[in-house]
Amino acid sequence: MEFHEKLRELRKNKGLTQEELSEALFVSRTAISKWESGRGYPGIDSLKEIAKFFSVSIDELLSGEKLITIAENETRHNIRRLCNLFIGITDLMSLMLIILPLYPNPVNGFVYAVNLINYKDTTAMIRTIHWILFLLLTMIGAVKIILTECKIEKGQKYVTVCSMGTGILTVFFLAMTREAYATAAAFLLLIIKGILLMKMTGTISDHNA
Repeated sequence: MEFHEKLRELRKNKGLTQEELSEALFVSRTAISKWESGRGYPGIDSLKEIAKFFSVSIDELLSGEKLITIAENETRHNIRRLCNLFIGITDLMSLMLIILPLYPNPVNGFVYAVNLINYKDTTAMIRTIHWILFLLLTMIGAVKIILTECKIEKGQKYVTVCSMGTGILTVFFLAMTREAYATAAAFLLLIIKGILLMKMTGTISDHNA
């Protein structure tokens, strides 16, 4: 007997509806419906709760091979979640491009490093573009973290694309305006995001293989 059949039988033997079981397990009714229809499996934590609620062992619910598959899928999901979270944090670190002294400010023949707020040795248009790019990256990072923490998968790919695209644009613009230190900092943040994205893509590829 497959897991979805066992779960449905256990539920009916207790005289519970899907709604009542979902309340007992603190999951959505949609999740119960998906599990009972064979369209998905619960995570390890949910499996433990199911086994405890029905007073059965996890081995009685699932075969060892299927349990290993679920554990591997949960590990991949956790890796993707952490990568998404760190990508968001990296974008939030773009605030450093505003507050750190990364911009040259010549005074009486000497060049001092100042932050973006005090940076005057350029045109107003360039400063405005700097502010737009850095604040945009920060906003993207905040959205990325919120989506990840709220476990919202929809829109994650779009936000990641926006993050990488804006990061690349920022590096190119800083390089064009010859802001050496700011370019190096922005490039480092872009590299970190690239590594995280490669790790996440590799995890998805392993899952599809």
